Formats: sequence, C-alpha cells, structure tokens
Amino acid sequence: MIKKTSQEYVQERLWTASFILIIAVNFFTYVGNFMLLSTLPLLMLHIGGSKVAAGLVTGIYSLTGFVSRLQIGTLLDRRGKVPIMFAGLSLLLLIIMSYNALAYSVALLLLLRAVHGIGWSTVTTSTNTIASDLIPATRRNEGMGFFGISISLAMVIGPGLGLFIVEHYSYTLLFLLSACFIVLALATEWGKKYCCQNQISMVESVTEKTPAPAAQKKIAVIEQTALWPSFLFFIIVTTYSTIMIFLPPYASERGITNIGTFFIVIALVMMFTRLTTGRIADRYGATKVLVPGMFLLAIALQILFFSSSLPLFLLAAVFYGLGYGIVQPVLNALVVSRAPVDRRGAANATFLCAMDLGGILGAVVWGIVAQLVGFSYIYIASSILIVLAVILYLATVKKLLNLM
Repeated sequence: MIKKTSQEYVQERLWTASFILIIAVNFFTYVGNFMLLSTLPLLMLHIGGSKVAAGLVTGIYSLTGFVSRLQIGTLLDRRGKVPIMFAGLSLLLLIIMSYNALAYSVALLLLLRAVHGIGWSTVTTSTNTIASDLIPATRRNEGMGFFGISISLAMVIGPGLGLFIVEHYSYTLLFLLSACFIVLALATEWGKKYCCQNQISMVESVTEKTPAPAAQKKIAVIEQTALWPSFLFFIIVTTYSTIMIFLPPYASERGITNIGTFFIVIALVMMFTRLTTGRIADRYGATKVLVPGMFLLAIALQILFFSSSLPLFLLAAVFYGLGYGIVQPVLNALVVSRAPVDRRGAANATFLCAMDLGGILGAVVWGIVAQLVGFSYIYIASSILIVLAVILYLATVKKLLNLM
C-alpha cells in the first residue's frame, strides 16, 4: 500500500457538494426506515398476529433484502447507479404509503414487508456505491466513516421517533412521516442530479457507456475481491445481532430498566469514532485501527456477560460503539479499494449481503444458544468468535493487503 505525504493527502478533496448530498439522501432514507423497524412488529401484534409473525416482519424483510442485493450490485455496474437509486426510493415511497391502506391483515403486512426489503436493499446498495465513487482513494477510510455517520445519527432519531408517534398518536401519522423522509431523500437526490451534474456524470460513466463484450455478458453477482473483508464483517454482524435482538430481554432478565439509553450511547459513540479513526486508517494502514477495533468489540461483549447494573451495560455500549464504529467503515473501504472500478456495485452488494446474512443467521444461532444455556452465554461465545476473527485476520493480512 502506497502512503501519501501530508501535502498530497490534504489536496485530495473530500467534501464536495455531491458527497454532502448523498450523505443527506442516506440519512433521510435510514430515518424513514428505522421509524418502521421498531414499530412494525408492534403493528403485527396489534392486528392480531402471533409473536412468530412479529418476528417474521423483520425476518422476511432481511431475507428479500439479501436475495435482491445479489442482483442489484451487478445492475448498478451495468445499468447505472443513479437511475436504480431513484427506482429504489420510488418503490420505498410506494410501499410505505401502502402500509397505511393495506397493512391491517397478517398476510398483507408480510407481503408488503417482503417488497420493502427489495426497495431497501436497492437504495442502500446504491448510496453506498455512489459514495465510494465520490470519495478520493487516499481518504477512503475517512470518507466511508463520515458517510456512516448518517446511519448512526438516523439510529439515534428513527426508532425513538417511531415509537413516540405510535405511543402518542397513530400508525397513520407514523407512515405519513416515514414517507415524508423518503420524499426528502428523493428531493435531495433530484437536486443533486442538477446541481452536481459533472460529478454525477463521473459516477454514472464508470459502466453505463461501456457495454460488456458478448463473451462476458453473464457477470458474477459476487465480487471475489470483496469476499475476505465481507467474511470478517459477517462475523462482526453476527455479534451485533446479540445487541440489537437479545439485549432488551437480557437486560430485563437482569432487572435493568431504561435499557433504551444503551442504544443512544452506542449510536453516539459510533458517530464520534467515525469522525476520528478513518483518517488514521488512511495514513497508517487499516490494520493499525482494525485490530484494536475488533478487540474493543470482544471486550464489550465480555463486559455484557458480567453486567448486572445499568452503568456496566452503558460501559459495554461505549466499547462496542467504539469498536463497531472503527471496524465497519474500514472493512467497507477495503472492499472498495480491492474491487475493480467497474465492479464497485457488486463489491458493495457482496459486503452488504454479508451484513444481511450475519443478521439472519445471528438471530437464529444465538436464539438457539440463549434457549439452551441462557442469554449471558451468547455474549461470552460471541466475544470468543471475535478473538478468533482477529487471529484469522492477522494470519492472512499480508496476503489481503498485497491484493489491494
């Protein structure tokens, strides 16, 4: 890996109008989605669905998102990123508005949620790929970190806002406000298309104007160069599912109240971390931050194993937020750096598929572990898994970086 001098580093411009606006598009989309992520399982129970059906509201959404991503990545590379993102945002808007009219039977709610997963994977794969195209190569870790702040901030705002509206107002207002955020995303992207035409043309021209030779028309949906970083991210996300899915019942079992504070702390710490560590990774190499970040995750999970009070839970949130905020953008930057320019869509799709699959399998595997031996043991087991991932990474890091 060739390191840039400080002068060369500063000259690479990161904060262009297009980059700022794609961050805004991502933020609005995630807020609108996170408002529903925490409330649609409640709606399923409200309309008479079972607890299993409430779980399927999230499960079927993740499954269709995972399956559709495999095709979306290559479509982005072959058909153009901006048009596909517009199509995904339009589909999201249509589905969210349909919830208000149709989501009052179990079957229809599950059907809408399945289609929602397709729209969601389309938009998030598109925004991730467009952002990676706009970020200078010498500032890729820093840029992906700043891009990820939009997700962390949406995590702070979306779930709480959705739950507040449902508790104090109605599901009708929930769907209307969620749709408004998608409209804001569409409006922002539409404005970006006209205000930043030069940069948009650069992003679109990577593959749109270069038709594939006849012998290569069948393009692989998985980008091979992205597999190793994506596998590491898959391991990380399986542990993240222990936080997002099983922490509330685990805290309740231990007599902890106000556990919602945990998720606010973890999101705020992620935001702070993304502001600082990306620049270090760009200047000194991914390993210098990736390995400490993974150890921070392991420490957080071990703290949770021993936690019996809210302060200890919040300490674990700090460590996990630091670790995840370091690891996710660095691995994403590795995926983009290793992929050919005309395969960035497929590379980002591969990476995000690892996230989808890690969430799905993590929910199932750790649910079985919790059922057999209790909630606390999923945290000690997942911390050991992280340590094994660190060892595996260090054993192969030279080969990984030589391929970049």
